[in-house]
Amino acid sequence: MGSGRLLRRETASLTTSHRPPRRERVPARSDFARIACIAVVLGASCKLGGTTAMTHVDPSGPTEPATGRLAALADEYWQDRLRFDPIEATLLGDRRFDAELPDPSAEANRVAIRRLEALAARVRKEVPRDSAVARVTHAALLGEIENELAARACFASEWAVDPRDGPHVTFQTLAQLTGIAGPRDAAAMLARWRKIPAYLDGRIANLRAAKAAGRIATRGSVTRVLTQLDQLLAQSAHDSVLAEPARKARGVVPGVPGTTSSSISTWDAAAREAFAEKLIEIVDRDVKPAFARYRDAIKTEILPASRDDANGGLDKLPGGAECYRRMIFVHTSMRLSPDEIHEIGLSEIARIRAEMIELGGKLFGTRDLSAIQKRLRTDPSLAFATRQQVEDKAREALGRAEVAMPKWFGRIAKTPCEVVRVEAFEEKDTTIAYYRQPAIDGSRPGRYYINTYAPETRPRYEAEALAFHESVPGHHTQIALAMEAVDVPEFRKHLGVTAYVEGWALYTERLADEMGLYSADLDRMGMLSFDAWRASRLVVDTGLHAKGWSRKTAIDYMLANTALAQNNIENEVDRYLGWPGQALAYKLGQREIFSLRREAEQRLGSRFDIRGFHDEVLRHGAVSLAVLRAEIERWIAGLAAPR
Repeated sequence: MGSGRLLRRETASLTTSHRPPRRERVPARSDFARIACIAVVLGASCKLGGTTAMTHVDPSGPTEPATGRLAALADEYWQDRLRFDPIEATLLGDRRFDAELPDPSAEANRVAIRRLEALAARVRKEVPRDSAVARVTHAALLGEIENELAARACFASEWAVDPRDGPHVTFQTLAQLTGIAGPRDAAAMLARWRKIPAYLDGRIANLRAAKAAGRIATRGSVTRVLTQLDQLLAQSAHDSVLAEPARKARGVVPGVPGTTSSSISTWDAAAREAFAEKLIEIVDRDVKPAFARYRDAIKTEILPASRDDANGGLDKLPGGAECYRRMIFVHTSMRLSPDEIHEIGLSEIARIRAEMIELGGKLFGTRDLSAIQKRLRTDPSLAFATRQQVEDKAREALGRAEVAMPKWFGRIAKTPCEVVRVEAFEEKDTTIAYYRQPAIDGSRPGRYYINTYAPETRPRYEAEALAFHESVPGHHTQIALAMEAVDVPEFRKHLGVTAYVEGWALYTERLADEMGLYSADLDRMGMLSFDAWRASRLVVDTGLHAKGWSRKTAIDYMLANTALAQNNIENEVDRYLGWPGQALAYKLGQREIFSLRREAEQRLGSRFDIRGFHDEVLRHGAVSLAVLRAEIERWIAGLAAPR
């Protein structure tokens, strides 16, 4: 859930190989915005709310990254990243590159690799002073560069056909989230939209080159994308999501995120109308025909050669086994083999099954797990009846969590979080929820996107765990605190390691039980089901990409070991096929955070304070698990020292 990047926690993939990862999502990271939850390194502000005296072990010396060579290297990396991926910049709220699109060509990828390799060599020569900020910044910067190089080496951007984050989803998302406040914004959007055809033609060329090299997408993802493209092309230019900024400029879509009545009122009406007419013309004359070419190439050239359900794993592609090992490290920051991860998953499943059997006996009067799961999946009284009920429950859970936060956290994010429905153009094929981080220019708060499609398949008992994961105290708390940090370089506020970001969010599902946030034992069953879901990912992801599992084998395993509805399981398995390794991050990250907490509790005894521990975990941002352990152990040692 949460979010391929930090832009969208949950739904990222390897569609753009240069973007480490939303994402449980989600996320959105969109085709361009997948800042791989790798994706991920955020810092936490020292100025957010009161803390206990034991919370801080302040860095020695001045804040190093503000000046000096390390700061310059960090800024160079971040500025180059935004320049090479201008849509990521726009979705983050940096509007300098709004008229541009990324270059999808193989030559551009080669240039980026050379640039990153040279930068990595310069970073390695730096020896930061022994301050927490410099220490973590150096490790995080080198990690981001190396992860991006590893992702690019897998060439996934050449062959991916992605129903959750392909260009058709990206550009519709961009149309909805890009605010047009005046002539400058309007001119930039028109310039960008005129470049969409060339970008899509570049993606077609990549698909053809990848096919010639034996790398091609799975049939399931291809058929889903074709359906989505047909739906997009069936819309008139005037009604298309791609032309939504035109309707906003005309005031036809009042209250839609991305524009305000005040911005419209200060923009000349004639200029707004001229922009609207021109944008609709470009969509009709240029953009829709380009998407038709993209659709036709996928249908006539990729679909016939696509991999069937028995051959969807990464190991079925040339160099796929090595690529999978790279992606394991990219997403988890751990040197574990597929076999080791598979065994951890089996062990976790066994432990959680025992918990589900115990609670199921209390709830349903049976200790037969299959009977418990059947009841959870088929009892209509346990599911929502309307879309509004799904949305209302998400809002209610978020509100209760916000009230409880001060007892468990010293630092509280200032940036608000709001609940938003997943848009119609993606709801059928995306995950159950995801989180999208706030815009850096303050134009957009953090958003918890809840999927209200087919509400009768959305269990009530999962809603609370889902909300706590995606919003507070999960993704929103961690990501908003990172973005509010004042003492770290910019890249650390927006990027980082998936295992940290998703591990934290999964940790908070269990933490919410300690906080007394679950309404009843049935909602606690949802927590256990979700934990089993993440544990099953360790088994299924490695099964698909390293052990020759078919799509059906993966679906059957999750049906037997979680309480998720079958439609959600099918979407999830397709996601794992398209985003190798990302699903491993959640459980492995959660296990490490719990391990560090147990160590702190044992070593500190009566000195242990849960608010201090949480603040320290969040203070360093979405670092690798090795860096997190080193920093937490320093914090423990400082507090345990004789006074």
